[in-house]
Amino acid sequence: MKRIVIVMLFLIACSNSEALERPGVEFKIFQFPKNMIPGIDGNTDDWDIVPDDYIIGTDQLSDEKTPGRPMNRESLDVKVRVGWVKGLNRLYFCYEAYDDYWDMYFRRGDIFELLVDGDLSGKDIIVNPALDRKENYFRYQGVLGQNYHIYTPPGAGRDWAMIWGCQPWINDLPWSNYAYNYDFKEGESGKLVLEFWITPFDYAPYDGPERAVVSKLVEDTIVGLTWTIIDYDADNDHDNIQDDSGFWSISHHRRSYRDADTCVAFRLMPILPELREPIEAEWSFTVLDMDRRLVAFQDESYGEITSWLWDFDDGTTSTEQHPVHEFQRQGNLVITLNVEGPQGTAKRIKVWDVVIK
Repeated sequence: MKRIVIVMLFLIACSNSEALERPGVEFKIFQFPKNMIPGIDGNTDDWDIVPDDYIIGTDQLSDEKTPGRPMNRESLDVKVRVGWVKGLNRLYFCYEAYDDYWDMYFRRGDIFELLVDGDLSGKDIIVNPALDRKENYFRYQGVLGQNYHIYTPPGAGRDWAMIWGCQPWINDLPWSNYAYNYDFKEGESGKLVLEFWITPFDYAPYDGPERAVVSKLVEDTIVGLTWTIIDYDADNDHDNIQDDSGFWSISHHRRSYRDADTCVAFRLMPILPELREPIEAEWSFTVLDMDRRLVAFQDESYGEITSWLWDFDDGTTSTEQHPVHEFQRQGNLVITLNVEGPQGTAKRIKVWDVVIK
C-alpha cells in the first residue's frame, strides 16, 4: 500500500509539471481540414499546403553529445512537418532527410527518435526511482509519455519502430501507421521520406489499450514534442553504439530521449483561413434537463457572422447566438442553424442528433 501511495504522489507531481525546453521557442502543428487528411503513402503531395514557416529544419538541430558542433548539411539535411486534424487525436509527421550514408544495421541503424508528452506531464518517462526494476518497466516506463525509436529506414524484416516502453501495442494500427519512400541501399546516399502518424497517450499501460487514456488534442493548446536524429556513418563500428556520427536534437538537451521536461512547445494551430469557406455554420448541444425538454445550443460557426436563425423543428425558432430551448414536443428532431454575414450565408442541419423522449 505504501508503494502505491508513493507512485500516486509521483504521478500527481508529474501532472502538475509543465516545464519545457528552449523557453520562448514555439513550433506550430498544422491543422489539416477534414477533407484533406494526408494519406500515409510515403508521398509528400498532401503536405504541399503546409507553409514553410511550419517546417522544422536542420537549422533547429544541435548535437547533444558535442554542443556547439556545426551541422554539415552535405552529410545530413532534414526537414520535419507536423500536422493534426480536429476530432482525431493523432499527430501526423512528414520527415524528409538527405544522408550521405544510410545505415540500416539491424541492431540499430539511423534513427529518428521521437518523444511525445501530450498532456505536458513532464519528468523522466523511463525511470521512476520509487519503483524497483520490474515494477518500473511494467507500471511506469513510457506510461506517461512515449518514446518511438523509428528506423530510417528499417531495412529488411525489421519493424518500423521500437517502442522504448512497456506498451509495444501502440506501434501498430489502430494507434499508429507509417510509410517510407526511398530508392537507396545500405551504405548509399540518397533522400528518404517517412510519413507516419501516432496516437499520444496520457496513460498507456503495459496490459493493452483497454485502460489507456488518449491525449485529447485541442486547438490552440500546447503539446510537448522533441526528436533526436541519430546518424551513423561508414567509419563506425557497428558493435559500438556510442561511436555515432551525430546525435542531433531539437531540444538541444542530452536527456531528450527520456526526459519529457526536455520537450519543446508545439502549438495545435487552427485551419488557415485560405483553406476555409468565408462562412461556415456549425453547432453543438447539451441536454440540460430531459424531463423539462430543456437543451442548450452552442454556436460554433466560423467567419464574420451578424445574424443567427435556429429552427427547432417544433414550430419555434430563435435568433439568439447560443439559445437555451424548451422543446414543445417529443421526438427525433431535425435542427437547422442558418447564419449570415457580410461575406454570405451558410446552413448546418443535423438530422436526429437531438432526441427528446
